[in-house]
Amino acid sequence: MLRMRLFLLCLFTSACLCLPVAAQADALTVDADVVLGDISPYTLGINYGPWGLVSPEMLPLAAESGVTHVRFPAGRWGDVNNVTEQQLDLYMLQVRSWGATPSISVRLEGGTPEAAAALVRYANNERDYNVRDWSIGNEPDLYENYSIEQFNAQWRAIALAMRAVDPTIRLIGPEVSQFPATEAGTPYLNVRREWVRQFLEANGDLVDVVSVHRYPFPLVNGVATTLEQLREDAPQWDVLVENLRAVIRETLGRDLPIALTEVNSHWNPVTGGEATPDSFYQAIWWADVVGRLMRQQVEIVNYFMLSSHGNLGGFGILDRYAVRPTYYVYQLYRHFGTQLLASSSSAQYVTITAARREDGTLTLIVVNRGDDEARLPLHISGAELPLTAEVWRLDADHNADPIGTLALSTGDMLVLPARSVTLYVLGNNAE
Repeated sequence: MLRMRLFLLCLFTSACLCLPVAAQADALTVDADVVLGDISPYTLGINYGPWGLVSPEMLPLAAESGVTHVRFPAGRWGDVNNVTEQQLDLYMLQVRSWGATPSISVRLEGGTPEAAAALVRYANNERDYNVRDWSIGNEPDLYENYSIEQFNAQWRAIALAMRAVDPTIRLIGPEVSQFPATEAGTPYLNVRREWVRQFLEANGDLVDVVSVHRYPFPLVNGVATTLEQLREDAPQWDVLVENLRAVIRETLGRDLPIALTEVNSHWNPVTGGEATPDSFYQAIWWADVVGRLMRQQVEIVNYFMLSSHGNLGGFGILDRYAVRPTYYVYQLYRHFGTQLLASSSSAQYVTITAARREDGTLTLIVVNRGDDEARLPLHISGAELPLTAEVWRLDADHNADPIGTLALSTGDMLVLPARSVTLYVLGNNAE
């Protein structure tokens, strides 16, 4: 009888173990008690240069864009031209009027330590512009007949000359053209990783912020990037930052701040596609990427670029006489908090980033880059609930517009339209 009971018990237990387990429902979570650090004020940066100036009609919109860090001059222009004092004066006048922080790249290809030092002297000694952020050259890994050894030596000579003029400047480098955004990388991208590693071995004692560029598309010349490719690219930015951070730690034995000083979806001036830089979906993708880079606590992010039109392509958030959809990403994030809080999403195409403002207001940005509406419960801890949320949205029908208010308690369902970015500002201090 005892053996029979044991047999039946084992049979029942086995049957229970074989029952299908219900899938756990997707959800969004925020823990306002867990502060992960400050969000860098330079993650909403941009590139700007003499070859892509903002038209007079668009200057008020540039001032209201929300960009916080402006890298000058954009792209390779500074390696084939000498920045003049008049160009620098105009740049500083505009950056100050926009309330942004300046960042200047001195000439590497064809440049000299003396010329770089003279530019620092003019900016910070003669004109008292107090420009803190400086880089040297643009994408040296693409120069013809130029080795990493030549670059390391030339970069160091220029850096020392600049520091001799102003020891307080922050040096950013090496500004390579790409970096692996997958664990294995590719032969082409892994060469760029080696440039960074050897640069840090040679100049890790001088560089303050480690910088790379990234343009994931086009994967194949002449073939248009699809919306699905752009959607699936977003998580790779997390991997890129983790890869770069690992190289820094392995080479130097310590951390250094990270910068992505020139980034966009495409490196070629394409327009008019469903996933080109001027498209609506580019804005959804970029909002997702910005949130990831904030959660990764990247120091500087400079989108490429502020203004472009005609044969310059659709890179700019500003066209000659109109704004492009990505402009509205900055309009949402300009309302975001400065203190990063713990948050997570288990939904495949939905991400959440949480932050607290200086006045204590809780802010959330939720991106749904999927093709379908998402309905997800929001679980909030560490905040006094319920809270009144002011809601702002970027989607097919709204351009970073306020769409009303709602009361939020933990477990309440958020309704997120397909291909949308939603900002929630929670609390009595909501603007």
